Amino acid sequence: MVGEAAAGVVTEDPTKFGKALLLQALPGTQGIYGFITAFIVILKLNVLAGDPVILTDAQGWYIFCACISIAFVGLFSALYQARVACAGVNILAKRPDQFIKGVISSALVETYAIFSLLVSLLMILSLKI
Repeated sequence: MVGEAAAGVVTEDPTKFGKALLLQALPGTQGIYGFITAFIVILKLNVLAGDPVILTDAQGWYIFCACISIAFVGLFSALYQARVACAGVNILAKRPDQFIKGVISSALVETYAIFSLLVSLLMILSLKI
């Protein structure tokens, strides 16, 4: 979504590529948060060592619920952050000197994903196995 908006701006002025790329990358960070959460679960369950932990049903549901936090909030915050970043691309096109306002606005939406990542990680790390 943001890449589509940025393509028009960069076509008109290729010098704005770096700034447009920053706005384009921001909504993708939620995928990184999901990867971090999944990796922590894999480590917690000892999957990489080849001797995975056998979970009870309750523990499995607990991990599922812990991961749902970053899954849903990550998805929806990425979609809304992309919309805000598109508005930031419009700022970049019309008022390049005000570009940072678009970045800050987009970063504000990021805080919801960061809080969700924190909730997921705290829940996963607090599980006694």
